[in-house]
Amino acid sequence: MLEKNFTQVTLFILSGFAEHPELQVSLFLVFFFIYLFTVLGNLGLIMLIRTDSQLHTPMYFFLSNLAFIDIFYSSTVTPKALVDFQSNQKTISFVGCFVQMYFFVGLVCSECFLLGSMAYDRYAAICNPLLYPVVMSQRVCLWLGAIPYMIGFTNSLISICVISSLPFCDAIINHFFCDTTALLALSCVDAFNTELVIFVLAGFTILSSLLIITITYITIILAILRIQSAAGRQKAFSTCASHLMGVTVFYGSLIFTYLQPDNTSSLTQAQVASVFYTIVIPMLNPLIYSLRNKDVKNALLRVVHRKALS
Repeated sequence: MLEKNFTQVTLFILSGFAEHPELQVSLFLVFFFIYLFTVLGNLGLIMLIRTDSQLHTPMYFFLSNLAFIDIFYSSTVTPKALVDFQSNQKTISFVGCFVQMYFFVGLVCSECFLLGSMAYDRYAAICNPLLYPVVMSQRVCLWLGAIPYMIGFTNSLISICVISSLPFCDAIINHFFCDTTALLALSCVDAFNTELVIFVLAGFTILSSLLIITITYITIILAILRIQSAAGRQKAFSTCASHLMGVTVFYGSLIFTYLQPDNTSSLTQAQVASVFYTIVIPMLNPLIYSLRNKDVKNALLRVVHRKALS
């Protein structure tokens, strides 16, 4: 009976950053250059891994998948935000909003579990170096690369189904993209059950993948401590340092955004945090995983050298 009072929402207005019109040009330039660096950096990393035969290993297979995810989940948000910075009507259709959210949530969840696969790869390399080629066979690598996408997009599909079934009383989204927390705030009805489902899905994704990474690294650290030489310990730890740095930055912003007791009451903080993991982290990953990696730097030098000779 109450549904008769609800108006069907056909489009949403993205009001993120709209309260600061004087910053629109500056934000456009910042977002544009960060996005350009993100695409070029991650695409360059993928091409480098594909062209250099010495990088055709499980570690770089997962790293190229991470770069792929970073390009596309940043692309689900940033181009639309750039258009909105230059437009007076910051609108997105109902279908377009949920398509954006589907791919964004799916890719972010996929990255969580892909970081877990990368941690397992480092565990196999350090704790079982002699059996590494057997443990990380091509078939195992393909499964460890595919499972994160399967879990991530299943998680995203459930989120889309429960949120899209809600009636919305308002069309103004207090965000610069269609995020779950911002959409839940527009519901006309008590969305406690839906919020609970989203909280459980987010908690499962973040905590289960983080638990995998934590257990894996505890095992790795114990194995490193058993290495006799200091040089050996330093070499073993250096192979994990970039991954640990990327995990810390990524999960820190996700936990701050999605695992708060009441997401709907902290949309401003969530908006600031989401800028970090949607725009900044995809740009930082190529730097984190390449500047601290001698193999990537040597591969880049070999490519430059071949180009110079040709």
